[in-house]
Amino acid sequence: MKTMAVICMGFIFSACSPKYDKTVEKVDRDRFMGDWYVMAGRFTALETDVYNSIETYSWNKEEKRIDVDFRFNKGGFNGELKKYPQKAWIVSENNARWKVQPFWPLKFDYLVIALDPDYRWTAIGVPNEKYLWVMSKDPKFTKEETDAVLKKLKDGGYNTSDIEYVQHKY
Repeated sequence: MKTMAVICMGFIFSACSPKYDKTVEKVDRDRFMGDWYVMAGRFTALETDVYNSIETYSWNKEEKRIDVDFRFNKGGFNGELKKYPQKAWIVSENNARWKVQPFWPLKFDYLVIALDPDYRWTAIGVPNEKYLWVMSKDPKFTKEETDAVLKKLKDGGYNTSDIEYVQHKY
């Protein structure tokens, strides 16, 4: 419960100090859906000592939202499987701004700040730049490829300090 309180406070304070608001020009919602392997980032308190971190996005036509299945192994490749289902709503015409609800009643801003034209990788950020997720459709996306994405983000003005990398084994 303490961890949830820390996450809530972090997101609440991030909502109070927005500064980064750049997103990609357009996200093809249907093409974006599917599995995204989290390769690196600046993570929330829930995302410590994670392996095989993956987010799966599914369009929920009936509810007009994205269902997010976030899961990872805690502490090692064979560690306990943790799952955190979430909900997301697209709040911009270009599909690059979302409100994500990790649990009721909280909703937080997520920005698609970078996206490969072939949808091989993406980067998700937040307005205060506290959090960052670099994700790939391929779990074998290399550290060098991830570092190239991070360089693009840094060149675009997004904070890329204090990055952690996620190991994958599939």
